[in-house]
Amino acid sequence: MAKSKTKNATLEWIKAIVIAIALTFIIRIFFFTPIVVDGASMEPTLQDQERMIVTKIGEPKRFDIIVFHATENQDYVKRVIGLPGDHIEYKDDILYINGKPYDEPYLDAAKRKITDGLLTNSFTLRETPIQSDVVPEGHLFVMGDNRRFSKDSRHIGAVPMEKVVGTTKIVFSPIDKIRVIDN
Repeated sequence: MAKSKTKNATLEWIKAIVIAIALTFIIRIFFFTPIVVDGASMEPTLQDQERMIVTKIGEPKRFDIIVFHATENQDYVKRVIGLPGDHIEYKDDILYINGKPYDEPYLDAAKRKITDGLLTNSFTLRETPIQSDVVPEGHLFVMGDNRRFSKDSRHIGAVPMEKVVGTTKIVFSPIDKIRVIDN
């Protein structure tokens, strides 16, 4: 009788562990995954080596921070500036979307530190690898917050939606930097 109870308890523990592993796998594949910020392209919003949670649920919106597959071996973390069909232009350090100026409060601190010109040089989409007046359907135009030192859509072109891993706004490491990024 004691052997049977021990065997049943062992089987129950094994089942619980297998279910926990399966749930962890499913959640990570379909809903959330961790990412490490690599580099300075999103400073001051995000710092090199901060760890974040990526949400794979829902479509990215303007000014969301996203993670996407830039190459086969490297993911980039950038901010969505343009959605499909948007006309994007920077002029005198001001973002214009479809001819309307937009505030970018997340850049205010960086702009105040600049003493030698503009944070974001003027450009139109035609002057980027996109070479079109608007962001192509099924694509996003993304930029890093550290505009002078970011390899983004100005250099690599528009990001296909199928390469987007998800959006991110929760920094969970290092512990003293835990926070929610408010666009």
